[in-house]
Order: sequence, then structure tokens, then C-alpha cells
Amino acid sequence: MPAPEDYDAGPFVPGGADLQGLRDAAAGCRGCPLFREATRTVFGSGDASARVVLVGEQPGDQEDRKGEPFVGPAGGVLTRALAEAGIDPAEAYVTNAVKHFKFERQARGKRRIHKAPNLHEISACRPWLASELRLVGPEVVVALGATAGKSLLGSSFRVTQQRGVPLPLPSLDGDGEGEGEGTLVATIHPSAVLRADDRARADAYAGLVSDLGVAARLLHGGSG
Repeated sequence: MPAPEDYDAGPFVPGGADLQGLRDAAAGCRGCPLFREATRTVFGSGDASARVVLVGEQPGDQEDRKGEPFVGPAGGVLTRALAEAGIDPAEAYVTNAVKHFKFERQARGKRRIHKAPNLHEISACRPWLASELRLVGPEVVVALGATAGKSLLGSSFRVTQQRGVPLPLPSLDGDGEGEGEGTLVATIHPSAVLRADDRARADAYAGLVSDLGVAARLLHGGSG
């Protein structure tokens, strides 16, 4: 494998492919070492002409086993929050900034523990996400958590500072400098709701719904 600074999925992304073509090609991606331990590549799914795209971090354990994004507990939280915010989950496209599950095994047992992707891995996988967004052409992109935000907005992104505010979607070309088409809204990842303790969980969930409500108002013609 190349050095971390040379990780790049770009050579594996076929030009002129539709979403199914991208999905098929992504199954053979070797742009960074994460493919070695993951069960499979987990590509995006949903409405190919969706007005809203939801971008998470990476597949979790269940997503890695089933090959679909957001089918685990965090996906359940997201589906419920979308509906409460006024976004039909069936009319969205969901994907992740990183397409392979990064994990470490418990010292004892077979349980696989989520490990956050680093900036080299996020950057390596960006050509897949950029290609998805170009093909879907959404009006609104929702970045769910820090990894998704850094993939789209750069390493200086902080979800605590930029959540719930409509931002110009950066260019999907090259290094992402300049503005693209569409609006980006950042919020926490649904898994943050699950990790919160009992006292904080309701507030975390309400904040997620509130941020998704900003995206919903943009889709419905409001200013956010």
C-alpha cells in the first residue's frame, strides 16, 4: 500500500458511470488499507434523484455485514428524526464519507469496535462521495457528524460550531475550493444520540431533529 498521504480512491472511480456503475466499481476499491479488514464496500443507497443527500461517517458493524448504509441502530434514530423533521426518508439518498468499516477487535471476544477514520482515509474516499453527489444532484446535503463535515468542508470543520446553519456546498472538484451547487447543513451523527447518557439523550435527539428541520425548510422553499 502507498504511504498514508498517497491514499486515493480516484483511480478506481470510473468516468461516465451511473450510480450502479459506481457501486459495482467501489466493490473493488483499494485506495486505502481499510478494504483489507472490512467485509465489503458499503455504497450509498436510496432515491437516485433525491433532493436531499444524507452523508454519515462510515459503515458500522451491521452495515458492513449487510452491505447497506444506516441499517443499524443509528439508522433507526435517523429515520425517526427525519420523519419528525418533515423529510420523507424514502425520498432521500443516504451514504457515508468513508465506504469501508474501520474497527478494532476487543481484546477478548470477537466484537468489532468502531474506530473513527483519519484524515488520510477521509480524503482518499472523497472521490466516491463527490461522484455520488454529482450524479444525484441534491439541493441539500446533510453532513451527519464530524467525519462527513470534514470530508465536505475540510479539516477545520467543527460540528459544534457549524451545525444547523445553511452553508454553501463546496465545489466537488479537485480540492473542494470554491462553491458548488446546493446547500449544506451539518448536524451530529445519529450515533451521538445513542452514546448520550439518559439525561442528555433527549436533548441530543431534539437537536438532531432541529438541525434536520433546517434542511426540511430549505427543501420546502424556506430560508432555513
